[in-house]
Amino acid sequence: MTSEQSGGPLAGRVAVVTGVSRRAGIGFTVARELLAAGASVLVHSWSPHDAEQPWGADPVGPEGILDLLGGESERLRHLAADFVEPDAPAAVVGAAVTAFGAVDVVVANHARSSNQTLAEVTAAELDRTWAVNARASILLAQAFSAVHDDTRPGGRIILFTSGQHLGPMSDEIPYAVSKGAIHQMTPTLSDALIDRGITVNAVNPGPVDTGWADPDLTRRVGRALPAGRWGAPEDVARLVRWLASDESRWITGQVINSEGGFRRSTL
Repeated sequence: MTSEQSGGPLAGRVAVVTGVSRRAGIGFTVARELLAAGASVLVHSWSPHDAEQPWGADPVGPEGILDLLGGESERLRHLAADFVEPDAPAAVVGAAVTAFGAVDVVVANHARSSNQTLAEVTAAELDRTWAVNARASILLAQAFSAVHDDTRPGGRIILFTSGQHLGPMSDEIPYAVSKGAIHQMTPTLSDALIDRGITVNAVNPGPVDTGWADPDLTRRVGRALPAGRWGAPEDVARLVRWLASDESRWITGQVINSEGGFRRSTL
């Protein structure tokens, strides 16, 4: 079935979704949501990063993730790439063009986590986290800009920030600083591209239950959320799907806080 035949608000559109390496993650659910909305999707992953983290790599691996999304097909492709490498963002966008002939939407969901305090932070970790989180987001936008056909509707770039502008994150300085850069680049990239009909927005998804938090943090943060629960990947995916659709065409240069009323002051 082609994307045009599949129907849905994103029928005929082509999306790149980065950071699709774990079933519990936001990227996996975003990719599933965009596929359900009719888009063709190139998913990017880099599971070695997850393997370095407390939560570990997903045991099903990239092949299992693809199978759960319906398997590689004329509407779904995959590329593993380390965004520490400066050429990787262009390679990911180029793979989508090769597979589908165009790119309409880039969802830069990937992130390098980095828990270093001011006393612990190193130049090497600052450089690596900047490269993966901030630099790669800019280079994805650049690569998308270079290949996007402006006669096609719905040019969209959707970035991800992390609430660092709403409260300090002193235990994860490299991460917070790099995410702050994404927050600040959003209106600038928007201005650079809006004359071509391409919108650029960022999402701050707030605390999302993707399996990374320990039980104590889960309880404490849960008490600061009026709904009594953390956000779910589905909460984020619905917002991304809307931002990728024609319904959002008048919105650009915005950082959208989607946090369910998170009360940081009560932590």
